[in-house]
Amino acid sequence: MKRIIECVPNFSEGVNLSVIKQITDSIESVEGVRLLNVDPGKATNRTVVTFVGEPEAVCEAAFCAIKKAGELIDMRSHTGAHPRMGATDVCPLIPIAGITLEETAQYARKLAQRVGTELDLPVYCYEAAQPDPARSNLSVIRAGEYEGFFKKIKKPAWKPDFGPSSFDAKRGATVIGARDFLVAYNINLNTTSTRRANAVAFDIREAGRNKIENGKTIHVPGSLKAVKAIGWYIEEYGIAQISINLTDIRTTPVHVAFDEACKKATERGLRVTGSELVGLVPLKALTDAGRYFLEKQKRSTGVAEAELIKIAVRSLGLDELAPFDPEKRVIEYLLRDKADRKLVYNSLLDFANETASESPAPGGGSVAAYLGALGVSLGTMVANLSSHKKGWDDRWKEFSDWADKGQQLKDELLGLVDADTAAFNGIMQAMSLPKATEEDKQSRKAALQLATRKAIDIPFRVMECSLQSMELIMAMAKQGNPNSVSDAGVGALCARSAVLGAALNVKINVSGYDDKNFVVDLLQQVKEMEQQAIEKEASILKLVADVMMQS
Repeated sequence: MKRIIECVPNFSEGVNLSVIKQITDSIESVEGVRLLNVDPGKATNRTVVTFVGEPEAVCEAAFCAIKKAGELIDMRSHTGAHPRMGATDVCPLIPIAGITLEETAQYARKLAQRVGTELDLPVYCYEAAQPDPARSNLSVIRAGEYEGFFKKIKKPAWKPDFGPSSFDAKRGATVIGARDFLVAYNINLNTTSTRRANAVAFDIREAGRNKIENGKTIHVPGSLKAVKAIGWYIEEYGIAQISINLTDIRTTPVHVAFDEACKKATERGLRVTGSELVGLVPLKALTDAGRYFLEKQKRSTGVAEAELIKIAVRSLGLDELAPFDPEKRVIEYLLRDKADRKLVYNSLLDFANETASESPAPGGGSVAAYLGALGVSLGTMVANLSSHKKGWDDRWKEFSDWADKGQQLKDELLGLVDADTAAFNGIMQAMSLPKATEEDKQSRKAALQLATRKAIDIPFRVMECSLQSMELIMAMAKQGNPNSVSDAGVGALCARSAVLGAALNVKINVSGYDDKNFVVDLLQQVKEMEQQAIEKEASILKLVADVMMQS
């Protein structure tokens, strides 16, 4: 697995697009880095940039960006709603894949040392990159902001981790660190009062507030863990917001923060009107929110991923201030390579035409997987219709659970459509390897065996998923909305065909596999699964016929 880290530097410029473009150009000049998002804010006069890549490339791009920002941004004339202390205010590195937070922290410290030494800039480390717990919190480091740092930096307790101990009037100072994924999230209020927005922020943030009771200072913690929040007024929108950092969305997800803010705002006579995400968000944050709001409505959560996102956007009001495009805001969508899953992004017409062409792929294996996806989709449809059937309100959870299982199987089978074609291409590539020498022949044979095993495993998994889907289809034929029972019958026909079709692909591919013991055992399993599919199909079609006769 490639080691992938994300970098989300915040630059103290949100108005001059030319300056922002020069900074992002410096990032993109580094080979191996992918710029994912640029999110400028006029009121905050701040731009959040997101890019990813392997650690060395990301650190090089971050260095270039910090250098360019220092050349172009003059902090002596900077104003904005967001706390800040430098041209590159903060530069976190975040582990995404194949690397731990501890390893990412080592890269952050190396980057901080290089910035401090080569750019002669005061640098503080924070979060996982900071060994001193007293200096690990970003808000503690940034306290006093740009204006207060001329005195603060001279104190022994605030000597920078790297770079000079004198404040740079033009560039300020910067904070570099490593942390887990953080979601920057703003909640909109129907007020212009920063004080009232702050009151709600203090109600919900983990740090809470201090208050005086009987002449004593008492600390009152906020209601949500892993939440940092302040209130501010955004002139651009003409409203006050609660500006939130969700530092651990497993502890406090986006939807929980939103609902809690709604509750606390209402208690203070305010109303939440919507919200906005700053930068990128993990897919799970939106799908979890979609499920949460559907469950509150007692509606089925077994709907497509796109529908879950749509529900989340509407429920959270993410498009109140500006359009919200998941394709540009969800990190997994930006990281995926559509070329790796080109078939499932085709139209039905394109898929049929490509299958009918003279190319050997996509072939029967991909079509079998797609048949399986169609079969389980029909079963899932019946589950969703049953969940919403008038008079069956008390059964919504039962059918929702079935629909959830169906969506999972559907998504896996859709992935197998392209995986089967990729496996065929892998065999072709192995066969094209050189065989001039004995060493070449051995390498080619090993590659061919590996590719063949993949070409066996994928259709076998299609068989497993399609057979599992028949349990759902059977349940819907028995217990589902009788008006849709014929759809369950068609689903059974598709699922059985998917099992038998994928079995043909397993059988033709095992002929080229050398492990004969494995082959004998696998073919026995295939035979049993074929028989099960035929029997299940017959049982489902009998149920369908019985229900149709009764109606």
